[in-house]
Amino acid sequence: MAYDGLFTLAMTKELQKLTTGRIAKVHQPNAQEVILTIRANGKNHKLLFSIHSSYARVHLTDQSVENPSEPPMFCMLLRKHIEGGIIESIRQIDGDRIIVFTITSKNEIGDRITRELIAEIMGRHSNLILIEKESHKIVDSLKHLPPSLNSYRTVLPGQAYIAPPPQDKVNPTEADAVALQSFFETEKTAQDIVQHFTGFSPLHAKEFLYRIEKNHDAAADYFNSYIESFQHGGDQPTYVEVNGKIHFSPTPLTHLDGKSTSFDTLSSLLDRVFFARAERDRVKQQAGDLERWLQNEVNKLKLKLKKLQKDLQQATRLDQYQLYGELLMANIYNFDKGAKEITVENYYDENQAAVTIPLNERKTPIENAQSYYTRYNKAKNALIMIQEQIDKTNDDITYFEMLSQQVQQASPHDIEEIREELAEQGFMKMRANKRRKKPTKPMPEDFISSTGIRISVGKNNKQNDYLTFKVAKKSEIWMHTKDIPGSHVVIHDADPDEETIREAATLSAYFSKARESSSVPVDYTEARHVKKPNGSKPGFVIYFEQKTIFVTPDEELVMKLKKD
Repeated sequence: MAYDGLFTLAMTKELQKLTTGRIAKVHQPNAQEVILTIRANGKNHKLLFSIHSSYARVHLTDQSVENPSEPPMFCMLLRKHIEGGIIESIRQIDGDRIIVFTITSKNEIGDRITRELIAEIMGRHSNLILIEKESHKIVDSLKHLPPSLNSYRTVLPGQAYIAPPPQDKVNPTEADAVALQSFFETEKTAQDIVQHFTGFSPLHAKEFLYRIEKNHDAAADYFNSYIESFQHGGDQPTYVEVNGKIHFSPTPLTHLDGKSTSFDTLSSLLDRVFFARAERDRVKQQAGDLERWLQNEVNKLKLKLKKLQKDLQQATRLDQYQLYGELLMANIYNFDKGAKEITVENYYDENQAAVTIPLNERKTPIENAQSYYTRYNKAKNALIMIQEQIDKTNDDITYFEMLSQQVQQASPHDIEEIREELAEQGFMKMRANKRRKKPTKPMPEDFISSTGIRISVGKNNKQNDYLTFKVAKKSEIWMHTKDIPGSHVVIHDADPDEETIREAATLSAYFSKARESSSVPVDYTEARHVKKPNGSKPGFVIYFEQKTIFVTPDEELVMKLKKD
């Protein structure tokens, strides 16, 4: 990845269309993200700030993020100080990963006041800080930094704002032609460029060296044109995946040999790179306890299953107990009370093999025979009960594993529905909520096929049942991965084209346990052929008259269908 100083330079250029825009809304979905809705040039734009240690970034987003019922304190503070304010300027500081938004608004008594919202995009040291421009004092920040943690600067309300320590490097946008010529007189490595110029990550240093490999004499001139491409917002935002690792840049990454995808804007590129990962992180924050609980339940059930199978093995000896009882009755006059065992012929065996039967010496022959009949009946009843328990335990394991898969692919809203389902099934208590929410209908996620047909996907069992039995018309096409836990998918059309069927099947494979697999089998049939067995758990169905299609999950296609 490379949200370095050069990427920040290009992003600052792309964000210029927000200048003169008015901040209409402020939201804070979680402790690490803030979203401003900005009205500029007759349009609403959503500007995302993230200070996540792995996903720190600033960009415009088309994606929706669910907000908490009660806004956090920092969100309330931003609403008080900058909501309704006008963005006067957006600038980068010294070629580094710092973007400053200058905002004019009014204070409590109506006087005009200027504040600066500073985004520091620096990995685990990232922060979002609001300061008073005139006094340069900090109003507040997403992350506080007391003197005990950093002797260089303190980031607390009321303290003077001190920028991160400057790097002793050359700003590439201000590089002197003579100095550049001198620097490139000798052959340079990527590390040399990273250490000499501000804003260069190893990725962009390697890309630059690769481009001048056959024309090193013109390095100084090419350096300026390379930097200009970032100053203009990038010439072709690109995403490249090499051996499962993601790389991205405002310009093509010609030195990498991997699958490359181009985007219209830097923001759409970052939505593609980060959104699914950031969404998964949001869910993890909200559902970490639920994931652990489900895994513990699965572990306990698997242990229980082992014990039941051991009991089953013992119970299967019932045929032996019956045989002993019948052979003793047939030989009732051939032994007396006090015998410890008796050897008799097994007249059920073709070879009349001898069988030695253990006896209770305190019991009479008839009592010994009755004892084996009693053990036979107990084992027979136990066998039925144990098998029922094994079937139920297997069903519960399948159910909890299915919920685990749903949690891993859920949105924050989906998580609450999964908790509600577990409470309704009696597996766990419902969390106490300060605000009693009115019951709402499940909301399956909608997509649009490339030919314009709506496709709905259930992201949990509540949504699956609602989609299949309440929303889908009998003639519409229903889909599910074959013998693999996953989502119910409905194509809202009785006779969809082949492309829509393939795209819907790709959605079904993507929202299943087989997301990372290839050539995933997906069954599809008319919704009228899908039934719910009596007493079955949420999400469980049977279906018939199905056809099967094989597809490979494709995140890029899923994002495209969602956006469309």
